[in-house]
Amino acid sequence: MPRKSRNKTAFIISVVAENYGIHPQTLRLYEREGLLKPSRTEGNTRLYTEQDMERLDLILSLTREMGVNLAGVEVVLNMREKMEQMHKQMQEFVAMVQRELGREPVVSSEIRNALVRFVPRAAAPVPLKKRF
Repeated sequence: MPRKSRNKTAFIISVVAENYGIHPQTLRLYEREGLLKPSRTEGNTRLYTEQDMERLDLILSLTREMGVNLAGVEVVLNMREKMEQMHKQMQEFVAMVQRELGREPVVSSEIRNALVRFVPRAAAPVPLKKRF
């Protein structure tokens, strides 16, 4: 049964489990593992949004179709989030460069700072920990 949460449609665990052909305990496991983070009502009922269900689609695709274990799913989801963040940063960078190019021919401090942020720095060697 759909519930409203902050003007967004959300579904309770039994509906999501039935729609996806999985046990509610599977959804609870995914939450314990940090793969899903449904919101909660004041009565502590889990509410799954469309975004949660898109993420669940990906989790089930990785596990069912590709045989990825939950640790692997976590890695894939984390990498995907990082890639989305990087994509957003690059779009912001390109927009800023386009704005700056339209304003003045000289490289501004804003562009210089953005370049410093995006140009990889040489990694300093990490000291090895003593294992005894």
